[in-house]
Amino acid sequence: MHISVTGLSHKTAPVELRELFAFSADAVVPALQRLPKDLGGAAIISTCNRTELYLATEEPLDREAAAAALNAARGGEVPEGVEFYHYNGAEAVRHLFRVASGVESLVVGESEILGQVREAFSAATAAGSGSAVLARLFHSALRVGRRARSETEISAHGLSVSALAVSLSRKVLGDLRRKTVLVVGAGEAGKRSAGALAQSGVGRLLVTTRRPGLAEEVARELNGVPVPFEQLAAVLAEADVVISSTAAPDAIISAADIAGAMAARAERPLVIVDIAVPRDIEPSARDVAGVHLFDIDDLQAAAGANLEARKREVGAVETIVDDEVRRFQGWLSGRRVTPTIAALRQRAELTRRAELDRTLARLGHLSDDDRQRVEAMSKALVKRLLHAPVTRLRQGGSERHLDAVHDLFELDDD
Repeated sequence: MHISVTGLSHKTAPVELRELFAFSADAVVPALQRLPKDLGGAAIISTCNRTELYLATEEPLDREAAAAALNAARGGEVPEGVEFYHYNGAEAVRHLFRVASGVESLVVGESEILGQVREAFSAATAAGSGSAVLARLFHSALRVGRRARSETEISAHGLSVSALAVSLSRKVLGDLRRKTVLVVGAGEAGKRSAGALAQSGVGRLLVTTRRPGLAEEVARELNGVPVPFEQLAAVLAEADVVISSTAAPDAIISAADIAGAMAARAERPLVIVDIAVPRDIEPSARDVAGVHLFDIDDLQAAAGANLEARKREVGAVETIVDDEVRRFQGWLSGRRVTPTIAALRQRAELTRRAELDRTLARLGHLSDDDRQRVEAMSKALVKRLLHAPVTRLRQGGSERHLDAVHDLFELDDD
């Protein structure tokens, strides 16, 4: 079984390309179900910073084949200028473990990615594209993430997206007391950012979503006030900070909406933090006078403030990743050779039993105790003879070793 990953992230593609490949939570299961049925196990991680397709296939896939699979899941043509990274085998395993540990995150050490890794495999299970190998891989990744956060200080130095939202808002507006924050959508990152702003002492918190009941639920959670989505354009004029994090496929707030709001607000500056991918705010809104628009790539630039502190922890996390990669690869190798070991032992047992029966039939004078001693000796002899080849196979037997064992002992291919 071969593991591969193909995708793009904030490290390899700008937000305008990433948003073309973003899957909403509701879209992941149908996307997985569009993949060829005989492809093997498949899972998709899709966040505001990355979209990645993980595959467990009988034969290794090259970059072109894996990209075609991701395109099949997306259901559209690949735009020009998109370059996917692609890893196979242990490097693919290592990449997922780095993702889960927070080393590959825009904000190094953030913890939200662990939930996103868990949700990715849950979606694969719901889509019927999971497998025993993928289950082991993703459970191992979750263990790596937990170890990274409990055994190192990677999270202690990680500046969260919510903290960045507060920092950028303060940089523009200064004191946030008596300011009004508008939350658009119910995305987890948006809620966290709004919660951090509320804790910083903002005066009022407004919440709007396309689903009124959900807006009321989020408002209760954040101790805010729900606003009908139809009134979005009007409340834009009241807000000092807008946090937008929806799963809409296209922009829901236009530059014209922003310009209209700015015309009604007596030259008060407006901070907009657009965490969504695809983006919720038309990029040209940043050209409106008085508007300070930050998208997910702008947050990446701001996250460099504590980079050195986080870099000191990356080495410790990499040690954990290396340990867990070896552990997983050992399991995968063992899983690959298990059928051969079982067949070898079965062949040896059949031979032992046949020879033992033939010998005991000629030694009718032996007592029951002596017969048991002869049988115990035959078992011990077989166990000792098989010890070296079984150990070699378990410690990383190659295809050459497997073929040799099958040929030498005339094992059945099935």
